[in-house]
Amino acid sequence: MDLLRANLHKVRIPEPTNRIHKDECCVSFDTPRSEGGLYVDMNSFLGFGREHVAWNFEKSENPVYLHIVQRRKPEPDETDRPLKKPTLLAIGVEGGFGEQEPEYDVTYEIVILPEFESLPFPSVDLPEKVRLAVDKVILAESADRKQQLASWVADKKIISAHAMDLQQLDNGVIVPPTGWKCSKCDKTENLWLNLTDGMILCGRWVWDGTGGNNHAVEHYQQTKYPLAVKLGTITADLEGADVYSYPEDDSVEDPILAQHLSHFGIDFSSLQKTEMTTAERELDHNTNFDWNRIQESGKDAEPLYGPGYTGLVNLGNSCYMASVMQVMFSTHPFISRYFEKQSLKAAFAISQADPTLDLNMQMTKLAHGMLSGKYSAPSPEGQEGIRPRMFKSVIAASHPEFSSMRQQDALEFYHHLIDKVDQANPGNHELNPCTGFKFIIEERVQCPSGKVSYNQHCDNFLTLSIPLHEATNKEQLEVFHEKKAAMDLDGKELSKEEIVRPRVPLEACLASFSGGEEVPEFYSTALNSKTTAIKTTGLKTFPDYLVLQMRKFVMGAGWVPKKLDVYIDVPDIIDISHMRSHGVQPGEELLPEGASCGNKAESARPVADEDIVSQLANMGFNYFACQKAAINTSNAGLEEAMNWLLLHTEDPDINDPISQDPMPAEDTIDEASLQTLVSFGFPEDVSRMALKASGGNIERATEWVFSHPEASNSVSADSSTSTVKDDNSHISDGSGRYKLTAFVSHMGTSTHCGHYVAHILKDGRWTIFNDNKVAASVDLPKDMGYLYFFQRISS
Repeated sequence: MDLLRANLHKVRIPEPTNRIHKDECCVSFDTPRSEGGLYVDMNSFLGFGREHVAWNFEKSENPVYLHIVQRRKPEPDETDRPLKKPTLLAIGVEGGFGEQEPEYDVTYEIVILPEFESLPFPSVDLPEKVRLAVDKVILAESADRKQQLASWVADKKIISAHAMDLQQLDNGVIVPPTGWKCSKCDKTENLWLNLTDGMILCGRWVWDGTGGNNHAVEHYQQTKYPLAVKLGTITADLEGADVYSYPEDDSVEDPILAQHLSHFGIDFSSLQKTEMTTAERELDHNTNFDWNRIQESGKDAEPLYGPGYTGLVNLGNSCYMASVMQVMFSTHPFISRYFEKQSLKAAFAISQADPTLDLNMQMTKLAHGMLSGKYSAPSPEGQEGIRPRMFKSVIAASHPEFSSMRQQDALEFYHHLIDKVDQANPGNHELNPCTGFKFIIEERVQCPSGKVSYNQHCDNFLTLSIPLHEATNKEQLEVFHEKKAAMDLDGKELSKEEIVRPRVPLEACLASFSGGEEVPEFYSTALNSKTTAIKTTGLKTFPDYLVLQMRKFVMGAGWVPKKLDVYIDVPDIIDISHMRSHGVQPGEELLPEGASCGNKAESARPVADEDIVSQLANMGFNYFACQKAAINTSNAGLEEAMNWLLLHTEDPDINDPISQDPMPAEDTIDEASLQTLVSFGFPEDVSRMALKASGGNIERATEWVFSHPEASNSVSADSSTSTVKDDNSHISDGSGRYKLTAFVSHMGTSTHCGHYVAHILKDGRWTIFNDNKVAASVDLPKDMGYLYFFQRISS
């Protein structure tokens, strides 16, 4: 007690703004539930495990700690408890695929370092300052909990802006309780009741060919009557009814739905549910074949434990992050940088004042948590795994999407991770583990004059289109489509075992990347006019690790968006030597520099192609969103705009009007995007111009630079080549032979919903990493990958 009183000046009473880390150690994954419990520094409010708290005492000289220990309570018998069917395509969230947390008994004590002398808590003998400080720590929301609450953005329906003053026509329409049919076709399922005029019409096309004939959407386009409710989802529990707002382009809540239904004589209290809601339909589409195959459900898989086999607990739609990090920490550069060559103590010693905000510390913590084997041990319930909350908080800091709890695109996260690790290792290429993932792409553009230009940029993945016409099972597909058409006529459905999917070789996808393509509206400085040029693409360098993304979202027949239901035949070994580019060849003549022709770059203000916008709008998309899709794809075409729209439907401002300023202000250019383009080797002034012309989209801005060589002298072949060489001389190069070492698979109708799973080749066998479940792969779904990771085979 005397020792505690002597150190009272080191005890702080926490303020509401203080971040209190009482759930997990800031340098390891120890928690109050670990064998040694957790020690909370009563001055900094950082938490430390038993093995690490002495490091903090050495560094901070703070001696007083609150020791928290949690021990699991015996679980009650829950065998009679009914399992709730999930209603959301998500994991770890309410309505999704969740797991119930056990309950714990908690004990506290005051501990004084360095001798770990302890005093019981609560105790009336403790100084009042200590009692008050500890009480506030115990009662306060932890930093982890605050972060979760701040970032949680559930798919909760918004109240429609059109509900409260909805116009309802007095046209005498009375809707019967049964026997519904579309007013414009013979559809008797997926029917929607327009809440303004009482018209019953079928829903929109679905990407897999099911759904309706789009009559409800067409009716809205003609009348602008905004709200419709799905018949068959109306029951006494009106909250479960599926109400859709066409102007808001989303499922919404109608607070006075009962009043709106009674206008058409509908007594909802007696209705039974006969149709799935939109969310349930999406869930049903994806919880059979894809879900089971990708997760290897129903397989008698051997659980794996130990170093390198540690699962990552789903934090709520965080499987995109878990899958990518499992793959990255299976590669030598990341293992070496953050595990083999850096200890936890060394990372903590050089970390900033708050190690929970230090990327290097949290990367090292994650590496040791995953690779040490300390948190991967057998238990009756299976592997518990670790919760990478602090890592997610740091890597996603200030990012509007990754800092949320929404599902994200695994590719976008991979690219974001590379950027953040680059920034944390400035100028130190030997230390930077991302160096081996980078390579130089070279594009050759030839105009009808015969003259050429070469442009180069650095990247860390290749996006590959999937040429369905190259499928190797065309005969089987033809038979399948004939059978399906006949069964559709009879009103029958095929079983999932009867479905035949195209099989496309990966080699065909690689060939489509490097093959020639037309570049319309290309300004030729040789012809002093716009023309159509031919662009071919190759790799100037081959990276140590090659990452391939399969582009599975395309436009189907009748311009209906769909996800390709396709298999990719991926060999274990590939050779891309034929994709190497060699720069300017003897006898080639470069296009003249644009300045000599006296032409200026086109106006930076983007203008949407109205043909593209109107076609997208006719499909039921928001008009402003359609404009943005056209602009951000440089009006390349309907398919490109649709692909962009499908990937950005969750953007918070997607339906906001486009600014009418004649020219975007200088300060509207995102500096991070600008620096990314500059890092590619483009001059800063040209990068600014490209970002303005492309609505801030980096990919489109890069394409804009390539298609506007006249924008600056510095974008000529010579200067771009030398710039890339100077800025990226550290980029590795070598053989074009690669071995498949990992792939990330995705199920769902969009990369921003559904579930991601990683399969990794470890110790000579394939292993599935499905969040905190780690097991030997039994039925490897290699042909269903979204991202493929290859490692170079040394000569």
